[in-house]
Amino acid sequence: MARVQRKTLDIITLFHKASSPASVRVANLLKQASASAQANATSDSPISRDPFELNITEDPPTVDQVQTILAYVGQSGASQIVKGARDDKDALKKFKENKDNFLRPLTVDWSNGKAVAGDNESEILKLVNAQK
Repeated sequence: MARVQRKTLDIITLFHKASSPASVRVANLLKQASASAQANATSDSPISRDPFELNITEDPPTVDQVQTILAYVGQSGASQIVKGARDDKDALKKFKENKDNFLRPLTVDWSNGKAVAGDNESEILKLVNAQK
């Protein structure tokens, strides 16, 4: 009897701030997208996204996670990730000095190497619907 190999789910993390209306909007958008992907996985719908694991956290990322996120967004994106950062090196320094310098909301698709800072709905939906 052949064993069915289960694919691990892609992980999308929202670094969230509950007191931020923009972050709340992003959380709701991602919850809807996750539910939609889950529902379409059990139907014959030609939806473009496989189900994914949604991780919404108010905890700051680790230094390693910040380094990875900075690699995803490139040098020009550092200031969107860490307040006042000029480049990756400066972003890491500012983050280590004060984790509150980390800007939220930030949506990260770890499996596909993408990140979207802020609440740009079309960019977040592009990230969510991207496949490898």
